[in-house]
Amino acid sequence: MKATEFDERFDADEDMSAHVDWTKARRLNVEAKRVNVDFPTWVVAGLDRQAQKLGITRQALIKTWIAERLE
Repeated sequence: MKATEFDERFDADEDMSAHVDWTKARRLNVEAKRVNVDFPTWVVAGLDRQAQKLGITRQALIKTWIAERLE
């Protein structure tokens, strides 16, 4: 199938999952890269309080806030 036909069928809300090799699928610019950041104790305590209020982990809170700021 040519890309144009694939696009047309996808745009028509047709299920295209049978035509995709999911073992080779990847999302661009979402590969994780570990970064270490040192925070003062009071910052960590504040992050933990906010994370607990939202019912998420400290790491999820930090990721969310940084992503929002970068948008």
